[in-house]
Amino acid sequence: MRWLLYSAVCLLVSRRTYAFSPELLSCQIQKSPGFSPLTGCPRGTILVSNDVRDPFAHFHSVQEAILSVPDPAPVTILITAGDYHETLNITRRGPVLLMGQLPPTASVAESFAKVPSNASAPLKQNLVKIWDNNFVHTGMDDATSAVLLVAPSFNASLIGAGPTGAPLQPLFGNVDFKAYNIDFENRAANFVISQALVTDISYANASFYGCSFSSFQDTWYTGRNATTYVVDSIIYGQTDCKFLHLFGFGTAWFQNTILANRACGGGIVAWKGTNLTDAPGNRYGAYIADSTIIRSPDANATTVTTQKCFLGRPWNDLATTVFLRTFMDNSIQPKGWTPFNSARPEILNTTFYAEFDSRGPGGNVSARLPLEHILTTAQSKDFTIEKVFLERPKWIDFSYVF
Repeated sequence: MRWLLYSAVCLLVSRRTYAFSPELLSCQIQKSPGFSPLTGCPRGTILVSNDVRDPFAHFHSVQEAILSVPDPAPVTILITAGDYHETLNITRRGPVLLMGQLPPTASVAESFAKVPSNASAPLKQNLVKIWDNNFVHTGMDDATSAVLLVAPSFNASLIGAGPTGAPLQPLFGNVDFKAYNIDFENRAANFVISQALVTDISYANASFYGCSFSSFQDTWYTGRNATTYVVDSIIYGQTDCKFLHLFGFGTAWFQNTILANRACGGGIVAWKGTNLTDAPGNRYGAYIADSTIIRSPDANATTVTTQKCFLGRPWNDLATTVFLRTFMDNSIQPKGWTPFNSARPEILNTTFYAEFDSRGPGGNVSARLPLEHILTTAQSKDFTIEKVFLERPKWIDFSYVF
């Protein structure tokens, strides 16, 4: 009887809206008092709660819950609303599915990643926040600061320096990591400290749905031999003269994502390319589709009024970055792209930078660097998920509604 009443309530949802996975919604929405939070969840789902008095909780730490299941058995975890101060380190190969709770009124009328009509208004937030505040000290690798690491070993997570980065590792980690409706934050808030990553996804497949990622330096990293997919999400980052918003060495697709610039100066994207000897056929690069670039509502007021952001700069000379059907506000530099630094003062023609149907005041391509490819409609069809990943990846949840 309780389940029938609960199902009826679900049908009478209000207009407060979140995008969601149809298969997971009945699990994710918060339940009324007296109902188990795991009502409607897949069999074997583990409940994590930061309330030590929660009688339904199996664990109070997400990392402990992940470690509780032997590899390679799949792990499915529901995380109740709240803040979780911890670093997640996923070294297992077996599938991992993390779900953040949604309000009981969740429906699908509106995308999570929607820019408010008032540009100064805060962007949407999820009920679950996983955060830490580590930053890079002298002599440390950038990976040591990440809030979420998905990599098979410590050496595989290392980023390294220079155009080639850390040494290639002969192994692969998680084949199917998914996270839904979770805010991942690095709260090392003083942006002059040093690098303070949110993600490090290396030698793994990972996808994110209705999430947000926030930091002030080097927010997002897709590492070597990694493939990542981000949809209906928000990425807050700073791009000053040295640090990046998105950087990487693998293959990353960002769909319907807001890139919210907290400060400008450097490139939003810095990517490394490869000669394909390490991963034959893989189209290494960053691909941003049907997305939005804005000055963040919490942007550094002094910096953003005096500087504008470049779309990208090449971490090495084989870098690839493509923007497809993306709205860009007036925080974008008219020429679009810039060399990496004074030691490499040119962008070579081995670097592939491209745009198709850019929109908004920053989307005017008339002053872009001559080496950039302004794609035709026919050429843009070469850049789809299937063609970039060389398949329709089974580790992506294409049923997610946004």
